[in-house]
Amino acid sequence: MLRRRRARAREPRIHVGDPRFDGWEVVRDFEDLDSALAWRRHLEDAGVECVLTSDWPLDRYGRGDVALRVPPGRWSEAEELLGELYD
Repeated sequence: MLRRRRARAREPRIHVGDPRFDGWEVVRDFEDLDSALAWRRHLEDAGVECVLTSDWPLDRYGRGDVALRVPPGRWSEAEELLGELYD
């Protein structure tokens, strides 16, 4: 588990303008980074690979258009997990 934390720490919190994730499916859109990070953490804790992306840099308060994305074919699983939080 310690290795996982170290690996995550080296990854950016959000990928801005990164075309590697264009084919990944958007599960949710957010207006701020803090909210998106909390939802991403929920998916990661459940073992679902996911990233946060934005087409443009966020403002100095961490606001902007943030997408929570999962690899192709994982949308249903991610949506089900996030849906549990609303119930």
